Amino acid sequence: MKVLLFANTDWYLFNFRRTLAAALKDRGHDVTLVSPPGLYGEKLEALGFRWIPAPMDRRSLNPLRELALLGWLFRLLRRERPDVVHGFTIKCVVYGALVGRLAGAARINAVAGMGYVFISNSLKARILRPWVRGLMRLALGGGQARLILQNPDDVTLFERARLVSVDKIRLIRGSGVDCARFIPGDDEEVAENRPLRVLLAARLLWDKGLAEFVDAARLLKAEGRDIRFTLAGAPDPGNPAAAPEATIAAWQAEGLVDWLGHVDDMPALLLAADIVALPSYREGLPKTLIEAAACAKPLIATDAPGCREVVTHGVNGLLVPIRNAQALAEAIARLQDDPGLARRLGLAARAKALAEFDEKIVIAQTLAVYHEMRSQA
Repeated sequence: MKVLLFANTDWYLFNFRRTLAAALKDRGHDVTLVSPPGLYGEKLEALGFRWIPAPMDRRSLNPLRELALLGWLFRLLRRERPDVVHGFTIKCVVYGALVGRLAGAARINAVAGMGYVFISNSLKARILRPWVRGLMRLALGGGQARLILQNPDDVTLFERARLVSVDKIRLIRGSGVDCARFIPGDDEEVAENRPLRVLLAARLLWDKGLAEFVDAARLLKAEGRDIRFTLAGAPDPGNPAAAPEATIAAWQAEGLVDWLGHVDDMPALLLAADIVALPSYREGLPKTLIEAAACAKPLIATDAPGCREVVTHGVNGLLVPIRNAQALAEAIARLQDDPGLARRLGLAARAKALAEFDEKIVIAQTLAVYHEMRSQA
């Protein structure tokens, strides 16, 4: 079977779908990866994958440029003749599925969260929303198509919006975590002898809860608590919700956060943290949380779609309301004051990661969708 994986960044393919591509190759399938050019295309090629750079600007709304991209995709699919086009993120799902349908390929469409167009209340997002809905209905239709969603809230949303027939939806929780690579560390010096270390690792977008994280830091530092707040991640200028780099630098200058920028060694980063927080407004299934869970870290997240699929309040972490810095600060303080609770939550997080989010489980579920499509061909 010939498979084409299409995403809006090579970073996404490398970090989230590399193991799926490897699993497909290991089973004898012909795999091609397609994305706009970036720093990770060469890394994919170095691992033995065939990668094709696409003339795509994920920020573009220029009709002529978008029509040119659709034409390029159609010519690519006519030349490559894949059996399956697997698209990731909304723009690639819509374009890949539309062109794949014209080219006679089966389509697997993976939507990890609803994205800026559906989350934001900006004028731009409100204008785009009905157009995107219409295109998605067209793209997701047909017998040779399946939609993979990552949490039940998104399943309900797609059903209510009538974007796709319910029998075409498959629920697969995230892209998985390598639980043999992300492991708990040895017992370290207790936090009583040093600052408590709280980590937020994510793309630096406002809807990841950046403002609430910084406001919580300000509140707790005003109380005189010995806590170190760390931000790990790079600004994403291609996303309308990106936080300006100057703002992040100002937070750091104020002494509220330590900003590390992009970090490649995520296991080491997570092991250095005592608590991992993600006060996001909405997620698909956040990889940061399942990686932290695999490292046996206590989790603090918002009671939001995607986050609550990973965190069960009081069992493997704490849930707080969305856009509530005070509640976030109180949750952090609670774990600082009760290290026994923090340890119990971390151990439960590791157990849940092994049982539900190990990448072997997720890859097997995804391959089952491929086999389903193949049996219908």
